[in-house]
Amino acid sequence: MSTLLVVGSANADHVLTFDELPQAGQTLISQQYRLELGGKGANQAVAAVRLKNTMQQVYFISALGDDSNAATMRTNWTADGIDLSGCYQIAKKSTGTAVIFVNQYGENSIGVVPGANAYLSAHHIQQQHALFAQANYLLIQLETSLESVHQALILAKQNHCTTILNPAPATKLNNDLLNLIDIITPNETEALALTGIEVIDQQSAQQAAQSLHSRGVNIVIITLGSKGAYISEKGQGSIIPTPTVNAIDTVAAGDTFNGALMVALDEGKTLIEAVEFANLASSIAVTRNGAQSSIPYRKELT
Repeated sequence: MSTLLVVGSANADHVLTFDELPQAGQTLISQQYRLELGGKGANQAVAAVRLKNTMQQVYFISALGDDSNAATMRTNWTADGIDLSGCYQIAKKSTGTAVIFVNQYGENSIGVVPGANAYLSAHHIQQQHALFAQANYLLIQLETSLESVHQALILAKQNHCTTILNPAPATKLNNDLLNLIDIITPNETEALALTGIEVIDQQSAQQAAQSLHSRGVNIVIITLGSKGAYISEKGQGSIIPTPTVNAIDTVAAGDTFNGALMVALDEGKTLIEAVEFANLASSIAVTRNGAQSSIPYRKELT
């Protein structure tokens, strides 16, 4: 079996839909409310386990509260087939929570209360060293503490595990951390935060990618929404288009992309093939409402 490891956040998502996203100081009446399971780490783990082949096993390291949301998450993830031996319960803390506003075009604005996610520590990560020793790939984001992210990347590199960082939410990162990353997958906003370069076309995407290469990252994949993804390796870059669909909710699109990317690379697909696979998976996710409820299964990609 091939081991795929995801480290990251888990949230209960409170989703409100509107024709237009509320502006500062504006109050709008939501058309619909629903509670969804989300969090970038959990979404990516779910994407990986639903899109994997029969010879891959997905493990998820995270921190949950001691509430009913945590129990529901564990039940659902186990049903999907995720191994939760690295999932911690933090006493007297709530599970992470997100409030998501979605408009009629599928665009969203998200506010997050970290809850138990903030308590996933470097010590917790170190306790799971055996998982890192057997993992082929590590996929991680920035919704847990930077100390936990840094420790996970260090353990992965010590064990010759390929590292993928989805640098969300957008923030600046130092070179010590970037030097531990093999593949980075920012969107346009995250690329701006990392490089100071506004990505508006292929030329600016190339400039942002070169900036990240110069700081130690081998492969840069800048996701561009409906325009696809810009990939850059060894200074050579190109845009891989995504299928044209009617998007209604983009909440888990990036997470689906990242989970699918890890699965495909672990299968031995080329970078272009892996990004095409990831684009296809995320293009299905945006045609459905919700976070984990929108993520497709592998049989749907054929």
